[in-house]
Amino acid sequence: MKKIIASALMISLLQSCSGDFTDINEDPNSFYTTVPSTVLTYAEKQLTDYVNTPSVNINNLRLTMQYWNETSYSDESNYNFVTRNVADNVFLNLYVRANKNLIQAKQLVQAYSPTAAEVPTWETTKKNQLAIIDMLQIYTYQTAVDTFGDVPFSQAGDVDVFPLPKYDSGKEIYAQLIANLKADLANLDTTGKSFATGEKFYNGDVTKWKKFGNSLLLKLGIAIADSDPTLAQSTCQAAIAGGVFASSADDCNLAYLSASPNYSQIYANVVASNRNDFVAGKPIVDLMNTNNDARRSAYFRLRNGAYIGGQIGVKTSYSNYSPPGDFAYTATTPGILLNYTEVAFYLTEASARWNIGGDAATNYGKAVTASFLQWGKTAADATAYLATNAYDAANWKKSIGTQAWVAMYNQPMQSWNFWRRLDFPVLTPAVSAVPESNGKVPVRLQYPVTEQTTNPSSYAAGSAAIGGDFLYTKIFWDKF
Repeated sequence: MKKIIASALMISLLQSCSGDFTDINEDPNSFYTTVPSTVLTYAEKQLTDYVNTPSVNINNLRLTMQYWNETSYSDESNYNFVTRNVADNVFLNLYVRANKNLIQAKQLVQAYSPTAAEVPTWETTKKNQLAIIDMLQIYTYQTAVDTFGDVPFSQAGDVDVFPLPKYDSGKEIYAQLIANLKADLANLDTTGKSFATGEKFYNGDVTKWKKFGNSLLLKLGIAIADSDPTLAQSTCQAAIAGGVFASSADDCNLAYLSASPNYSQIYANVVASNRNDFVAGKPIVDLMNTNNDARRSAYFRLRNGAYIGGQIGVKTSYSNYSPPGDFAYTATTPGILLNYTEVAFYLTEASARWNIGGDAATNYGKAVTASFLQWGKTAADATAYLATNAYDAANWKKSIGTQAWVAMYNQPMQSWNFWRRLDFPVLTPAVSAVPESNGKVPVRLQYPVTEQTTNPSSYAAGSAAIGGDFLYTKIFWDKF
């Protein structure tokens, strides 16, 4: 861990952005003595880049969830994540490029001396700024737990004091994240201000951040629905009462720019790389073809007049299968951190499990419709689709799981979570899956190689606590 953080921190200090992200470049020779918003800009972009990138070196969940299949290579489609040190890069992105910079942003807020004009409102502004930063840390840590299981948490923030941080229980981390998020929400004052510049998701709008916080709280609660139903239900009830996303106007997206290096990470890997590495996966294309799903034209491009997906794990020719849709070839496609479609499916699940947050069938219809609208389709398209894909209360996990899988096409991390929690749809493992997968679609990533070599005691304890460092070891909330 120390080696990852130390070396990666140097990388993070040398990297910068341009265009509308120019505030991150202020005072490049004194990176950690600049204003908090500069560091926050960097952290927001790095976190969004990680969640959205399809780079085979960093995030292969579009392949794991069988949305895309590889053309030039088939290693990652078959769950070989070791050759490219994928897990090491995930730690780098989450713990250094995102979390380390968020920690520094907090320290800069604490150390900031307000101007005379700012003094009267500074305490409120300060609390709002710290709450926003902390919510982004909560999102980052949840992603780490959902990816690996037990991870460094209580000792992860200070490499000088804890160069070899211990691995905390994923269950305990979740409980602490929920408690921290509730405190953040209590601290947010919508009558006050936060960041005047540098905050790229909501431009410092505290009311929007409050909706984000409640929606994130709902996400945390739903995740533990099977492992701790009591805490899950109370958490979801608190989130819904506090006010979650109600439309796409609430979406937490990063507006990418048309020029390098600030264009979409999907564009970076599909277009700017000058490679044709990805085509549609057969499972999702076949399902969408069967349902005559109007979203096909947004998800994929036609190939020889049809939507054709490649068999997962088989190296497929780019010229014979449908490539990704126009969104992947557009530099300014927004980066999604959390959106209404995702939240609408959480509300549906809360309704199905505990009869809270409204009627399950109604929420299901809203969730599916939100997805159609997200992809530029009409409410009428959604209505026609729902006529043959109605909510089944007797098998709600299949209804929600299948439709969330289709809807989360461009949000593969969240799709992975829905699939692991609900066990639908049933995915067949890749044809040449690596032996390490035990013939299964992976339910976690193995820990980084550098953790094994530089933090061996913590790695060994963490691996033992979860039942072994394998692709098929279920994390604590994945009960069925």
